[in-house]
Amino acid sequence: MDFQFNTANDITGDDDVRARVEASIRQKLARIAEDITRVELHVRDFNGQRGGTDKRAVLEIRPRGYDPISVSHDAATVDLAANGAADKALTAFDREMGRRTNRKGH
Repeated sequence: MDFQFNTANDITGDDDVRARVEASIRQKLARIAEDITRVELHVRDFNGQRGGTDKRAVLEIRPRGYDPISVSHDAATVDLAANGAADKALTAFDREMGRRTNRKGH
C-alpha cells in the first residue's frame, strides 16, 4: 500500500507529523491493506486563523479493481482529523465491499 501525504500551504507538514500520521493511518487500515493499492491524505486548514475546529482531512483509498473511496473529517488537530477520516474510510470500504458480495444469491 502506497501512502501519499499532502498538506495545504497553511499546514505544517514536517517529517515528524508525516511519520506520526502515516503510522496511525497504516495501523488503522492494516486489516484492509492487502485490498488497497494507495492511500492519499490531503490536510488543510479551512477556517484560517479564526481558530476552532478547523483542520479538514480528506482521505482517499483505492481498492484493487474498484473506484476510489473518498471521505473527510474535520477536527481541531491534524492527527485527530486524519484518524477520524481513517475510521470513516474503513466504514465506507466495508459498506462498498458488502454491496459487491453475493450474500443472498441475487
